[in-house]
Amino acid sequence: MTKQIHLAAHFPGVNNTTVWADPRSKSQIAFSSFEHLARTAERGLFDFFFLAEGLRLREHKGRVHDLDVVGRPESLTVLNALAAVTERLGLAATVNATFNEPYDLARRLATLDHLSGGRAAWNVVTSSDAFTGENFRRGGFLDRADRYTRAAEFVATARELWDSWTPEGVSRPFAHRGRHFDIAGEFTVPRSPQGHPVVIQAGDSDEGREFAAATADVIFTRQSSLEAGKAFYADVKKRLAKYGRAHGDLKILPGVSVVLGDTAADAREKAAEIRRQQTSPQTALLTLEQIWGTDLSAYDPDGPLPDFDPVPESGITQGRTRRGDTVAIAEKWRALAEEKGLSIRETVIEAGGRQSFVGTPQAVAAELDAFVQADAADGFILVPHLTPGGLDDFVDRVVPLLQERGVFRTEYEGTTLRSHLGLAEPAWKG
Repeated sequence: MTKQIHLAAHFPGVNNTTVWADPRSKSQIAFSSFEHLARTAERGLFDFFFLAEGLRLREHKGRVHDLDVVGRPESLTVLNALAAVTERLGLAATVNATFNEPYDLARRLATLDHLSGGRAAWNVVTSSDAFTGENFRRGGFLDRADRYTRAAEFVATARELWDSWTPEGVSRPFAHRGRHFDIAGEFTVPRSPQGHPVVIQAGDSDEGREFAAATADVIFTRQSSLEAGKAFYADVKKRLAKYGRAHGDLKILPGVSVVLGDTAADAREKAAEIRRQQTSPQTALLTLEQIWGTDLSAYDPDGPLPDFDPVPESGITQGRTRRGDTVAIAEKWRALAEEKGLSIRETVIEAGGRQSFVGTPQAVAAELDAFVQADAADGFILVPHLTPGGLDDFVDRVVPLLQERGVFRTEYEGTTLRSHLGLAEPAWKG
């Protein structure tokens, strides 16, 4: 049976994906930017619109990371405003399970679900970052080993709160006694139109995969090839059975970029230029310093990589996601640079790109379809490089071709995000 493709849109944020130097790039915080991308996604019949989160301005070598100065608005506030200017599009907020509390967040998500008519989603992220935790009264710091246990209990507690109202609208007292949370009382928001907001998990680690299999409705991932996507897909899907879940209960949506051209050569040329704009000489050195953990400002971005090993856990960068085994990454990058004769900047460009679909609209539509039909994904979260118009060409030129292939909807069939994703409303557990 031909699979249907799920599509979502990620708002370009304060990261290297966005090409801020492009004159078409606009504000990161003006409501008009959020509205434009959300309306475009809804015009394209996408499942949902996805916002990231940043709880502290990142630092590198003791200075605020330059991309962060454009600002990091609070996601749920923006989505509540977008609920008024969209009708069917799902609205997904990234909210940290380390620095929040179940009662407050469950209430805010349930409120969004009511205001939007059942279109709310929560992208659950965790943090073991004490640097970010300094912004919070209790520090917010958790050992890495504890962050997923807290997140799992957080999600379970939020679901208990959402289920404390019956489908008929009767409120019942709740009480939760656990390792991380000990709360009791009455929840203020009735059961929402889709039962519970959709839960998204972002992460590729083994613990993240297990958490998604046990808890999430959608997993936001990042794979670099068709084969890597198939391996990830098979691994995560096979974990569902141990939690009593079916194959279709979890949708796997990698984040991807798309570059379109009138010809294949035109698209490749555009993609190469975008990658160079995304990775300036300064950005290349900054990225390398995050891996090597030391000041490399004396190095030439157009010269060779350092010949010494990284300094583990140097703390040169604060507030960024950990990159894992930096020594192993450095070895891989040096091998890549030697094999292809790459400079520092060229290596960062070559090694740092997410899975991209580059080509004519017809070729991109065919490749997206092939990716899904091969069980390498259930769909995609598009991460454009322009704010806010980076989705326009895809919606105008690729979506109609997917519809012609019979793998993408021609209209919304339901009103809730769960209906868009083909997910059943969760059974009430009062």
